Amino acid sequence: MEAIAKTRHLKGSPRKARLVIDLIRGRNVSQALNILKFTDKRAADPIAKTLRSAIANATYLAEQQNIAIDPDDLFVKTCFVDMGVHKNRSRMRPAPQGRAFREQRHYCHITILVSSDTPPVDTRSAKKSKQTSAEKGDSGAKMKAAEKSETTQKVAAPDQGSEIKSAELENLAINETVEAKTAIVETSKIEEPKAENNNPAVSEASEPQENKDSEAAIADAKIEAEASDAKNVVSQTPAERNETKKADEAQQKENEILELQ
Repeated sequence: MEAIAKTRHLKGSPRKARLVIDLIRGRNVSQALNILKFTDKRAADPIAKTLRSAIANATYLAEQQNIAIDPDDLFVKTCFVDMGVHKNRSRMRPAPQGRAFREQRHYCHITILVSSDTPPVDTRSAKKSKQTSAEKGDSGAKMKAAEKSETTQKVAAPDQGSEIKSAELENLAINETVEAKTAIVETSKIEEPKAENNNPAVSEASEPQENKDSEAAIADAKIEAEASDAKNVVSQTPAERNETKKADEAQQKENEILELQ
């Protein structure tokens, strides 16, 4: 069930009236009336009057056709504002420097159509909901992929831990074997207690050998020290040695020149 109401030659510009009419498009009748009641615009009252007229037309047509209609179920199906005539009411406003600005008295036509059918779905909201659902699906897929990667990492982690543990056990075993070998070598290096030598001839023969060894070591040390000192001494080059000879030869030449004079 549909009904239409129009208001023609309403004083005011259509641009200003469209700001109000856009607020009630697609709304329920009761909700639209509440919006117009609290809208602080000059075109709100005439638009509310036109909407009430459309509701009255709908109820009248329903009675004529024996159709039961609840006025609260009606909604604003279409509503628009057209430009009206100026009625030759142009005026001139004085402007600076001898100019003049033209003034016109604007009028508009309001049309509202109400319907009792199911209101259409808002395509904008549907698109937004689809976009949000698609974004949610993408985010859910990303979350699932992240969870799968985490689970695979967790599954792979025990294998890595077992490998690390086996490597540590091998290192411990190697260290233990090395320590055991070093302990055996150290025990073998320990000197056994020497037996006491009661033979005086052997002891006397061993003492001179020790003295000789010490003397030879001292002599070797002296030789090494002398060699190091010789290395540290600065050796003169032949040019350095001949410096004095050159000076002497120059002095002799000067003396000879003086004698000739």
